[in-house]
Amino acid sequence: MLERALAILDVLAEAPHDLGTNEIARRVDATASSVSRMLTTLAAAEVVHRVPDTGRYRLGLRLVQLGNAAISRFDLRALVRPHLVDLAETTGETATLSVPGEAAIMTLDFEQSPSSVRSVAEVGRPSVSHATAVGKVYLSHGGSTAGSAAGGPAQVPTEELISYTDRTVTDPDTLAAILAEVRERGWAEAIEEREPGLNAVAVPVLTGVGALVAVLGVQGPAWRFEADAMTAAVEHLREHAATVAAGAHG
Repeated sequence: MLERALAILDVLAEAPHDLGTNEIARRVDATASSVSRMLTTLAAAEVVHRVPDTGRYRLGLRLVQLGNAAISRFDLRALVRPHLVDLAETTGETATLSVPGEAAIMTLDFEQSPSSVRSVAEVGRPSVSHATAVGKVYLSHGGSTAGSAAGGPAQVPTEELISYTDRTVTDPDTLAAILAEVRERGWAEAIEEREPGLNAVAVPVLTGVGALVAVLGVQGPAWRFEADAMTAAVEHLREHAATVAAGAHG
């Protein structure tokens, strides 16, 4: 029974959208009736959530609480610090560690670029969710400025989207499509969207059931941190994110 419950959680974590009972049953190779009973039990424990309007299921916010409890047992900043140093040295740009809060994602630590011309990071500074790479990862995994915890489906901010540059995405439908793409491909970019001349990429650090616990990012001047450099940085970020996730839950 425990193995089936874990299989259901894995299926919901991997799905880009909410799933119905029959689809879940098909993916875990079980009968719909047995899966329905298991979903009822999991929903009562709040590790899965049944959407009233559709009757479909998604991961529950209780998983975020459990993940945060696990994170509290080790020093995330100490764990990630060597990775930030390596990312800054490898990419030549500023590397950041951000964590989701109640209503935003904010910088927990960073390693400054070794170059004399570099972007500026600040510990404790909240990211502009719709105009930064880190913020888009946060939104794509269920975080919102309205205060919902990160870990569910993508959330488009309900308040007006402020334009910071002529590249800032302010149309909710366009942003929703971008967030869906970020969730599917596993990384986000921001090209001069928060401020002119600043580019960035970011990837999520996820628990085994897909809850967002942190975001690793790299940012730099647009004239130097251009398309090829950003693509290379994504690969480095993915490698480090996987190692951090394994260390956090090993």
